[in-house]
Amino acid sequence: MTYTVAVSGASGYAGGEILRLLAAHPDIEIRTVTAHSNAGQPLIQHQPHLRSLAHLTLEDTSPEVLAGHDIVFLALPHGQSGQYTDALGSVPLVIDAGADHRLTSKESWDAFYGGEYHEPWAYGVPELLVDPQRERPNEPMKQRENLVGTSRIAAPGCNASTVSLSLAPGVAAGVIDPGDIVSVLAVGPSGAGKSLKTNLLGSEILGTANPYAVGGTHRHIPEIRQALAAASGADADGIRISFTPVLVPMSRGILATSTAPIAGGVTDAQLRDAWESAYAGETFVQLLPEGEFPRTADVLGANTALIGLAIDRAANRVTVVTAVDNLVKGTAGAAIQSMNIALGLPEDRALCVNGVAP
Repeated sequence: MTYTVAVSGASGYAGGEILRLLAAHPDIEIRTVTAHSNAGQPLIQHQPHLRSLAHLTLEDTSPEVLAGHDIVFLALPHGQSGQYTDALGSVPLVIDAGADHRLTSKESWDAFYGGEYHEPWAYGVPELLVDPQRERPNEPMKQRENLVGTSRIAAPGCNASTVSLSLAPGVAAGVIDPGDIVSVLAVGPSGAGKSLKTNLLGSEILGTANPYAVGGTHRHIPEIRQALAAASGADADGIRISFTPVLVPMSRGILATSTAPIAGGVTDAQLRDAWESAYAGETFVQLLPEGEFPRTADVLGANTALIGLAIDRAANRVTVVTAVDNLVKGTAGAAIQSMNIALGLPEDRALCVNGVAP
């Protein structure tokens, strides 16, 4: 079966990456691409690397244009998806790459985003551990089970899913203390979108590193707490995280270094086993051998999250270093991986574990 697809926000980075991956998907027909200020212009003018889609013209983003497809991807700025999702009830599958349908807590939405709150959808991080208290203690449940057959998917925030995948195994196994997490991320500017901003100009970011959203203000914090609470089976109030992103001069990529205290009485073997057991057999989330740590270059263009684990007994903390491509595993790849699961297709269809080098 071939599914017809519309992609909104197609002139932006996230929309362009969704299109790049979908263009290689054998079960997908990209029928419609939409934008706001760029409507009426050729897609190729804004995405010159998408040569196979040169025949498409950007249309206005409206419910009328988006309706009538099997699948709609919304790659819009935060706070803009909700105005369309309510009007797309007849579309069999809608995937939102924005934040509008990620948070289960209205209070968290009001505190970090503001504006109208919309119902949460199935979270698009298939490998994330969830609900460890269920009746299968030897077969932990993962978020992919909640994606099977769903009609509405909230793709993750790139920083949020990176940190959540980094720490969920330790939280779920009870081998780390989730009340004192520290995460510092080196991130590329493509995560901020394509809109012209002075602080993202090449002359402003080349040769420097710039922290932003310092002091617990980043919007991905409640998403991380929500995900780790699902992994632990506890309330999000028990998840405390100091989260600091740092903008660095690489166009795409995230390198997240996260630390947390080791729980009392836990051995080194138990620590490493928590991560090995969680991701054994996973295609796109891979724990590296002991003593090895990832680089962002290793995941460029790939749908992989590579994880390195260190045990610091002097500080009694575990250190987890995770690398992802923020536009692939952090956004578009996660969305398409989740789409494949929802449709009953092979999970890795149109997705790659191999990066681009040099």
